[in-house]
Amino acid sequence: MIRILKKKFSESPAAIMKGDSDKLPLPEGEVDYVFANMYLHHVEDPPVAIKEMTRILKPGGILVITDLDCHDYEFLLTEHHDRWAGFERTDIRQWFEDVGLTDIKVVCAGENCCAGSEAKIDKAEISIFIAAGKR
Repeated sequence: MIRILKKKFSESPAAIMKGDSDKLPLPEGEVDYVFANMYLHHVEDPPVAIKEMTRILKPGGILVITDLDCHDYEFLLTEHHDRWAGFERTDIRQWFEDVGLTDIKVVCAGENCCAGSEAKIDKAEISIFIAAGKR
C-alpha cells in the first residue's frame, strides 16, 4: 500500500508514512485534522487508536472517524479480516469523551457499506456513522 500511495501521489506535497494504531509517527500536537475512514474496525484496540489520533492533534484540531455501525455479518470477520463487527455509537461517543474531545457529534453518515461473501452466499449492507470531536 505504501508503494502504491507513493507512486499515486508522487507529485503531491503529502507525506506518506507507516505507523501503528497505537504509535503514529508524528509528534504530539502536530496536525489540524485527523480523518480515519473505515479504519477503526481493523485495529486491535479502538479506544487506544482514538487516544493516539487525538494525541497528534493541535489544540482546537478536529478528529473525524467514519466506520461501521454494529452488525451480525460473521463473514466480514473471517473473510475480510475485520477485528470488530462495527461499533455502538454510544461507545464511540464515550471513547471521544474519555480522551477529552469536545463538541462531539456521532451521527448516521447517510450511507451504507456493502460487501459480499467470497462464496456469494451472503451480502452485507451496514450503515455508516460519522463521528467528530475537537481537541
